Amino acid sequence: MASADPDLILVGGGLASSLIAWRLAIDRPDIRVLVVERDGRLGGKHTWSFFDGDVSAEDRAWLEPATPHRWPDGYEVYFPGLSRTLKTPYNSLTSDRLHEAVAPLLEDRLVTGDAVEVRTDGITLADGRVLTAPAVIDARGPRPTSHLDLGWQLFVGRTVRLTQPHGLTRPTIMDATVAQGDAYRFVYLLPFDARTVLIEDTYYVDAATLDRALLNRRIDAYIRSRGWTVEAVTDEEEGVLPIALDGDIDGFWAEGPDVAKVGLAGALFHPTTGYSLPDAVAVARLVAGADDLSSAGLRRLVEGYSKRLWADRAYYRLLDRMLFRAADPGERWRVLRRFYGLSEALVRRFYAGRSTALDKVRILAGKPPVPVGRAMKQLRETGKGSL
Repeated sequence: MASADPDLILVGGGLASSLIAWRLAIDRPDIRVLVVERDGRLGGKHTWSFFDGDVSAEDRAWLEPATPHRWPDGYEVYFPGLSRTLKTPYNSLTSDRLHEAVAPLLEDRLVTGDAVEVRTDGITLADGRVLTAPAVIDARGPRPTSHLDLGWQLFVGRTVRLTQPHGLTRPTIMDATVAQGDAYRFVYLLPFDARTVLIEDTYYVDAATLDRALLNRRIDAYIRSRGWTVEAVTDEEEGVLPIALDGDIDGFWAEGPDVAKVGLAGALFHPTTGYSLPDAVAVARLVAGADDLSSAGLRRLVEGYSKRLWADRAYYRLLDRMLFRAADPGERWRVLRRFYGLSEALVRRFYAGRSTALDKVRILAGKPPVPVGRAMKQLRETGKGSL
């Protein structure tokens, strides 16, 4: 147990919570932060990636201790009829390195426990302990909601060490040359060294049902298709990430405890890619600079930020509806292939969530790679101001 009552309790020890604790330790070391994590370890078992254009150079420098992998020569994508190398540098932050960077700053203020009740003045844990603080932030991840219309990005990842070099020089963000079936499917590859590679089998699907056995069989088949022989499996991870199609953000924020919600719990992720690190960085900066560090003050601050982003990102949700509702599941890859044929600068701004008005027109211009009637239906159903 922590030696003194905290000023702030962060419920959950994932990426968003860890970055807030880290940033406060740097900017406001007088603030006593307590992190309550069910497993007692920060970050779980995850890899979070981001492009250089997603965060500032200053923030990349801040995150460097937790970011062991960087590919300055960019990344590759593969589709039927399109293979391309894009030059934007790519980075990967790991949960192990995140824990190593942040846990020593917390010392005994990293508490193992499962919160069963979250209030503005504290929390109650499953074992009956009650922890109090004038400020509480909920960072426990996404929970079922009737207020957001969501698709899902599901994946299983396996890091393997091969008997021979894999020959990869850059990450493969999407290899969509694999069989598609009833979803948009691609394989994601991160070469960590000459013989070590993370292989993720990923799907954009309508239901949040992860078939681990199926995805693992397909990873096995992909490894065989590359002619690779595995010497050892060094790590495994999985994810069920929301993809935002539509929703009532006011209703969403009215749910649950009356405290700030961050990370996926606060709808703070790129609607199309599911990438959450850039938003987690921005929110950590926001919290660290807050004048009012009470539960009410942080709730107003983060809720306002989340709602502004939701309004600003309406265009991306329109594109998601095109992908999920206008395209046949087995043909969704055509939407992404067309997108990756556009200019590299446009692609870079898209991932960063900073598409220009011209970018938005360019993405939708021309003959759509989906049935025209369904595409027009999504455009007609788009609310005023969504573009």
